[in-house]
Amino acid sequence: MINLVYNEMVKITGKRRLLVVALIIAILITLFTYAQAQQAADNRERFGDVDWRIALEQRIAGWEARLASGGFRGDDGELELRIAQQRYYLDQDVNPAEPGAPTFVRGFVENGISLLLPLMMMIVAADLVSSEHGAGTIKVLLTRSVRRWRILLSKYLALLLSVSFIITLFGLLAAVISGFVFGYQGWDAPVLTGFSTTGGELDTSGVRIAPQWQFILMELGLAWFVSVVVATITFMLSVLVRTTAAVMGIMLACLIAGTILRTMVSSWETAKYLFMVNLELIDYLEDAAPPIEGMSLGFSMLVLLVWGVIALIVSFVSFTRRDVY
Repeated sequence: MINLVYNEMVKITGKRRLLVVALIIAILITLFTYAQAQQAADNRERFGDVDWRIALEQRIAGWEARLASGGFRGDDGELELRIAQQRYYLDQDVNPAEPGAPTFVRGFVENGISLLLPLMMMIVAADLVSSEHGAGTIKVLLTRSVRRWRILLSKYLALLLSVSFIITLFGLLAAVISGFVFGYQGWDAPVLTGFSTTGGELDTSGVRIAPQWQFILMELGLAWFVSVVVATITFMLSVLVRTTAAVMGIMLACLIAGTILRTMVSSWETAKYLFMVNLELIDYLEDAAPPIEGMSLGFSMLVLLVWGVIALIVSFVSFTRRDVY
């Protein structure tokens, strides 16, 4: 099995897929770091060095003005909870946007978990099996004196190693590149998590303080879990569909549909069982309101786990029983 996994990793690296993913991530991180640095410089030029408490109070005042004028397009209750949460930060004297590389990493992982990271996993997983059909090597592969399930398992294990490598690289590059611009301070800065709602009001009884490095590790762990599930579903499509372009098209449509559905499904309760609606697990750490009533971190993880297990079962059943021609 070790030799089989090694051979699959050689195939993946030989196609330069991991190199392409690494370059895309590095370029995007550099662009976002530059954009954020420019925005910070513009703010300093316009307002000078403003204390974070004053800036946060101004932001809260702006939100309250939008609520009063009816200019907020969305759930008023969600904005009211956000205001209450930010006021709690002020009361506890905790800066929610402590400057430095850790804050950038937190924001980048949070924004990348639902689309960017799944797209990177799709690049790696889409052709693991379908490319064997396209190149005509599937027949040669299956003539070996190795059972089919072992061949497919070696491909899946190589995929898991690739996913782990991408997530690790994602976090390291975000920290290193942004640190050159914003500095590396703030890893021990406190982060408040555990907010909840009771009767439509913010409940702070379960709030706990975690150092920022620990919070980032939790985010990366959730990002890894989401990436594994998306990669597993893409892996299943790669087994079922013989062309890589079709696999990538199907997954891309699902991911884009997920970003749209999250803003439209508040009244469609059944949609909470779709995997693409449950990708933004980090929102639960950030204590954002769920898109559909009844959703929680445990619920979303369970839904994703069920989708991943079913996709894996379908992959192995189809690959071991399907005729190759």
